[in-house]
Amino acid sequence: MAARAPHGANQPPKIVIVKKIIEGGHGGHHGGAWKVAYADFVTAMMAFFLLLWLLGATNEKQRKGIADYFTPTLVKLRENSAGSNGMFGGASLLDKDNYPHRAAQTGTKAITIPMGATGGSDVGTGTKGSIKNPTALQAEDRRAFKAMHRQVAEAMAHSRDLAQLARHVHFVQTRDGMRIDLVDDADYSMFAVGTTMLDGRAGELIGMIAAAVKGSANPIMIRGHTDSLPYGDPRAMNNWMLSTGRAEATRRRLALGGLPEPRFARIEGVADREPMIAAHPGDPRNRRVAITLLYRTPTFGS
Repeated sequence: MAARAPHGANQPPKIVIVKKIIEGGHGGHHGGAWKVAYADFVTAMMAFFLLLWLLGATNEKQRKGIADYFTPTLVKLRENSAGSNGMFGGASLLDKDNYPHRAAQTGTKAITIPMGATGGSDVGTGTKGSIKNPTALQAEDRRAFKAMHRQVAEAMAHSRDLAQLARHVHFVQTRDGMRIDLVDDADYSMFAVGTTMLDGRAGELIGMIAAAVKGSANPIMIRGHTDSLPYGDPRAMNNWMLSTGRAEATRRRLALGGLPEPRFARIEGVADREPMIAAHPGDPRNRRVAITLLYRTPTFGS
């Protein structure tokens, strides 16, 4: 509305604009208070349905674990399974025998559950898996070693040439398997002195050993040994090279006897570091080649 102009002044009247603001009018429903209330309602409903799902998907023992999680004073550490003492005490909704199968577990089922203990339907390799009874596998290997020993001894006894080498062949039972030592002495050497060339009778003897062990599945380790006599120029030839070369020559002769390449697990030379006659490192009996039939390793499905 317009106000009256001042008296005696030629000025336009002043215009006064009055603006009325009504509280809680049209823009009130755009506020955020109701959104907070709705979010609280949805959260409560989600928690409610989660509770219903847990009640339907768990058994009494699992529900007790959940309750113990929210009441720490009642938590009891699990003693019958690996894992943590969390909500399920190391278990989950899907595991068997209370054993966890998550990335944070402390071990695998085959390791932490002893053989012969109660377990799931697929512990180890099943009902016939050799991994469930490794001692039986080693016992079977020891019986095979004894049979092989008899076979080699009888074959040597029926050969006039090889019978003379009987005292050079030693059968030794070790924790790794059956070791066959082919040992030199002052009167006879399996290899030409200072070389990797096999003597004829020694080659025949190794071929006989190959025939005796060919039917087995045991891995083979060959280790060459020398005495402590040095070479003139160790840069050209030394006992490390000689012992390794003799072990490799023995491997080649066994391969010629029919042993497949996968049977050879280790070929090595140790020079004079493991003497048989420790008091006399230069004794010729320290020159030897050891052929070891190793125990088989239990494997899944075998």
